Amino acid sequence: MEIAAMEFWKMNGAGNDFVVIDNRDLRHHLDREAIARICHRQRGVGADGLLAVEPAQSGGDYRFRYYNADGGEAEMCGNGARCFGQFIKHRIHGGHLASATFETIAGLVSVEFPGDGVQIGLSTPHGLALNQVIEVDHLPLTVHSVNTGVPHAVIVVEDLDAAEVFRIGRIVRRHEAFAPKGTNVNFMKALGPSEIAIRTYERGVEDETLACGTGMVACAIVHHELTGAPAPISVRVRGGDTLRVEFSREASGYGNVRLTGPAEFVFRGTMETV
Repeated sequence: MEIAAMEFWKMNGAGNDFVVIDNRDLRHHLDREAIARICHRQRGVGADGLLAVEPAQSGGDYRFRYYNADGGEAEMCGNGARCFGQFIKHRIHGGHLASATFETIAGLVSVEFPGDGVQIGLSTPHGLALNQVIEVDHLPLTVHSVNTGVPHAVIVVEDLDAAEVFRIGRIVRRHEAFAPKGTNVNFMKALGPSEIAIRTYERGVEDETLACGTGMVACAIVHHELTGAPAPISVRVRGGDTLRVEFSREASGYGNVRLTGPAEFVFRGTMETV
């Protein structure tokens, strides 16, 4: 059995944490089990997911590979995309990068670096559905849903602290209304005309996380639909950060969707892989 050393970086975006590897030479071949082991908080490095930088295949500057903590590959991750952009700027371009594009399963994502933050331009949201009534615990529950790169359900609540994020989130995540792939589940409270707070149960992590970038965008869009609040919309997440969601409302839906917020390096290390 050959054991190889793999260099990695730990990063976080608004408390959503990731292991990042530079795999531009495609020398690392991690299967689902290995990724889940790396992301395990007691037996591995610990993370909500793993990001891999790979060579572009279809028109971007880089290919963005994102794996959830269970080892399954996902279409996109908003906080992960900001960390990915910050990584390629500082670890590949030595801090000298104004913008870039990278390929995701959900489409092409752009990144820029305004001020101290990182701004990503997301793919076009689709599948917006408002006021869906599903049954949870034998009672009707109103949810709204939209795909912002990955599927999201949004539940409006009056008391965000009291929301049963894990229990209700786990039920809605696998509800037949969102079969077969399931959905992420967000609990949203309005704080002002263009300010909301959210908590998110993430598919693939199977628990609440401190932030979810695509969930922030989904909630901002639903908030706009329900209240008419103009963009930009400020979104406060469980980790304590407030991020900014911008978009333009068009006849065909939503365009120019951008998410701005922090992306930070935590530490660098080397792990042994089989």
